[in-house]
Amino acid sequence: MLDLKVDNRKTMKIYDSALCCPTGLCGVNIDPELMRIAVVVETLKRKGILVERYNLKDNPQVYVDTKVINDCLMNESVDVFPITMLDNEIVMKKVYPSNKQIAEWLQVKEEELIAK
Repeated sequence: MLDLKVDNRKTMKIYDSALCCPTGLCGVNIDPELMRIAVVVETLKRKGILVERYNLKDNPQVYVDTKVINDCLMNESVDVFPITMLDNEIVMKKVYPSNKQIAEWLQVKEEELIAK
């Protein structure tokens, strides 16, 4: 008999404002929050966890095609970003989730989200 393990973790998507780069390393002042979230996203991807991150500058069509994101953009302006969604439901606006929140949502240990 085949033993299939079901992955019940949620899918996380992060929608950024128009950034020159997702790490925050491209400007004069490095944004530690952008760097933290970039590390977390890459760490999760390496673990095989489905997480997507979009940049308004690079992926404008995604923002148009995703109705809930488009509605936020039209009704609240770009000041609403970043937006974090879990399983296509908005869970956070205007700030990035903490490592603790991400760990709880995606059922991983918080210490696994820190680059080593």
